[in-house]
Amino acid sequence: MLISAIVAVSENNVIGRDGHLPWHLSADLKRFKAITTGHSIILGRKNYDDIGRPLPNRTNYVLTRQENFMAPGCIVCSSLDAAIAKAEAAGETECFIIGGAAVYREAMPKVKKLYLTKVLSNVEGDVFFPEWGNGWRKVSEEKFPSDEKNDFETLFQVWERD
Repeated sequence: MLISAIVAVSENNVIGRDGHLPWHLSADLKRFKAITTGHSIILGRKNYDDIGRPLPNRTNYVLTRQENFMAPGCIVCSSLDAAIAKAEAAGETECFIIGGAAVYREAMPKVKKLYLTKVLSNVEGDVFFPEWGNGWRKVSEEKFPSDEKNDFETLFQVWERD
């Protein structure tokens, strides 16, 4: 099973502010939906709390250390490895790490494909994307302009490593 991560990151490495995304990027949300629909997503409890519901047409694995945490419509796991094992056992071909920062930090050594939205601006925030590690190569890039539905100009990139 391919383990991928999908994230939008500002030029100063911000991914969140006050428990939410620090921007509105309609094109990025559409890309996220198109890429992850039909697959498994793995997210932390804080990220789940911000979204407030399971994302439709995906198997949602929520990571938490809280015993008896309830996330209706989701599979609650106590560890990243448990979520990955369950996704693989269910026949998943590509599962997506969707955040937050602690989940990305733990998962990045396992990630072989990164779907990156590079937000072409420095943005105020309090949550940052961790270091990726070495050995990455960019396999695609598409530029998307800012407009009334997209706060910032972005680059949609895909990175892979062996």
